[in-house]
Amino acid sequence: MSAPRIRPGRRAETGFPIWAFSALAGRVTGTEPPALFRVLGRNRRLFWGWLRFAGRLMPGGRLPRRESELVILRVAHLRECAYEFAHHVRLGRRAGVTAADVERVRKGPGATGWTERELSLLNATDALLGRGDLDETEWNALRAHLDDAATIELLLLVGHYDMLATTLRVLRLEPDRTRRAEAPKT
Repeated sequence: MSAPRIRPGRRAETGFPIWAFSALAGRVTGTEPPALFRVLGRNRRLFWGWLRFAGRLMPGGRLPRRESELVILRVAHLRECAYEFAHHVRLGRRAGVTAADVERVRKGPGATGWTERELSLLNATDALLGRGDLDETEWNALRAHLDDAATIELLLLVGHYDMLATTLRVLRLEPDRTRRAEAPKT
């Protein structure tokens, strides 16, 4: 990849609240302040609304965190978004996503070892990204596991992370560098 098309903003360019939030987020994730926040923070008006929406999906959503992370990793893999993938491997680890899970995410729904529920989430993710729709079989499989609210959340989760992957790729953002030693991979 080339250099970022819009470089991460400094304190004067993002404002103190976004700059401080980015620094704190980097400490929590064990990375430098996330470039994503420092680039999107250049548009202060959109940043806070986007962050609130994103936070309602993950980590504040109805879906169990591990399942959200599996879906996000699948989106990142299919959209070839290294930034999103690396970031959510790190976050997913905290939610119980193992190194073996990450490898299975790369292989997709055809990999062995998924629960029926996980399989329905991954099949839905692949269909939404591939066709922008779910056929009746995919819909019924998903609905066997999710109520109305969780179904709506899944649809928005996939759409949001697809949008974010596109933004990250177009901006040419590289994964954030690790600040401290990370926990061993499981």
